[in-house]
Amino acid sequence: MLYLLPNLLHPESSARLLLPGACFEIVPSLSGLICESEKEGRRFLKLFSFPPGRTFRDLPLRVLSEHTAPAELEELLALIRAGAWGLISDCGMPILADPGSSLVAKAQKEGIAVQALSGPSSILLALLLSGLPAQAFSFCGYLSREPKRQRDEIRALEARSQREGATQLLIEAPYRNDKLMQALLSTLKPATLLSIASFLTSPSERVKTLPISVWKSAPLPSLNQAPTLFLLFSEPARLKK
Repeated sequence: MLYLLPNLLHPESSARLLLPGACFEIVPSLSGLICESEKEGRRFLKLFSFPPGRTFRDLPLRVLSEHTAPAELEELLALIRAGAWGLISDCGMPILADPGSSLVAKAQKEGIAVQALSGPSSILLALLLSGLPAQAFSFCGYLSREPKRQRDEIRALEARSQREGATQLLIEAPYRNDKLMQALLSTLKPATLLSIASFLTSPSERVKTLPISVWKSAPLPSLNQAPTLFLLFSEPARLKK
């Protein structure tokens, strides 16, 4: 059995408020946990109470990352066949913008039961809180770090948003957020809407959506080291008045 388990987005967030009640029953009974890093895996396990004689330190951990080899996936499958294992991301929902889909695909192919529990997702929360259209959207992940290519990608996403009426979501390494913000401001058209969603579910949560023309005249937030999603939307021509 493989459980796809949600994790908190921020260490100061409330597990009782944001994680489903089933997590508090399932996690203490797991045979082991598959995680992106052992440090974050242990941090996750400390959120739960274990039965007498067992602590969060007793649960075996296995790492699944972008560097996991195919042979290691087979080893993980063998463990899942023998017991109930959980899969988590360092934060938020597993699989989404994180490794793990190949493990799920192999488990499904072999007829191993896979169950997903819903929980906080920075992608979905940013979309909901931005006020931008959510009937159609695309998560585009990271853009190129080469300036010219990055500008071309930004223009392509803006054109796609206008053509399809779809909100586009981007992320960047936190220490490069300010550079991406500047690239978006200098590349996008004045009427394009840009939303910045930072520190979601934390006491410092902030979400702000403005046209590029307004962003350029407003004091810019410092996004350095702030977990942030960038969302852009360009209204289709047929909808403009």
